[in-house]
Amino acid sequence: MEETKAAYIIGMGSYVPERILSNKDLEKIVDTSDEWIFSRTGMKERRIAAQEEHTSVMGERAAKKALERAGMSASEVDLILFATITPDYGFPSTACLVQRRLKAKRAAAVDVQAACSGFIYALSMAKAYIISGMYKRVLVIAAEKLSSIVDYTDRNTCILFGDGAAAAVLSSKGFGLAVSHVCLGADGVQADLLTLPAGGCRYPASTETVQNKQHYLQMEGREVFKHAVRRMEQSCKECLEACHLEEKEVDWLVAHQANIRIIEALAKRFSVPKSRVFLTIHKYGNTSAASVAIALDELCKNNKMRHKENILLTAFGAGLTFGSALLTYMEK
Repeated sequence: MEETKAAYIIGMGSYVPERILSNKDLEKIVDTSDEWIFSRTGMKERRIAAQEEHTSVMGERAAKKALERAGMSASEVDLILFATITPDYGFPSTACLVQRRLKAKRAAAVDVQAACSGFIYALSMAKAYIISGMYKRVLVIAAEKLSSIVDYTDRNTCILFGDGAAAAVLSSKGFGLAVSHVCLGADGVQADLLTLPAGGCRYPASTETVQNKQHYLQMEGREVFKHAVRRMEQSCKECLEACHLEEKEVDWLVAHQANIRIIEALAKRFSVPKSRVFLTIHKYGNTSAASVAIALDELCKNNKMRHKENILLTAFGAGLTFGSALLTYMEK
């Protein structure tokens, strides 16, 4: 088997629903205000999917854009990795549903569940498959319909989350964003900080679980905040050390879009200027696994990348999971 030395993102695409839920709209739903939300989170709007816009539908739309930009047909894809915590069903996997929608008949398909770190986890898997030589073309999709698990009477959580999707095509050959290194981590001791209590085998759906609102996400916000900055900083440093890079060599920081205060605290620790911290949080809120991927797609579309420019991705999520990835732009 031919040995492969690198994995490149050769095409990206993203999709967000048309419906906008603004802070002003939320003022009419719960006891909050535009000023309070923006000052504490950096969010002004988030997108809400229509009833028929399932996670698979949004993922397919993002995937088609990524495939088009990569100049590749779905029939050429060897593997589909779908990162999500809001799958269409418990099973079959959302990856298989998208495989059917894309008519990617050659592709193996599997879901990746690492919450908000899902895109980076899936990116690491795609890189490993490609470098091993097992697959040459991998489609990574991250999509979430968080509005389906948010309690819109809980002002502490309903202000934070939105819906959306993004996708990346990775190849063993080509040019674009080389996946230089990925660092992953987890801390299951903190698993209770962010959960969806019911719907699994521990608490199957029942009249009681519905009445107790156990099918909505629950979060210990302050504790999550404390762990988020420390864990992302840790994985970022490990990633840079592995690549023998100094912090000043980071051209762009693309962090999980969960809270502007978390992002600013992280950027300050790495001495990254605000102009080099890419943000979408004001437009889309927290879209979990899709968050970093949507931001990366918009960064690449809105800025002309220079040869060997370094992009540092980092995220954290339920589990707790966390991770970072160093991408290096390579011209033709």
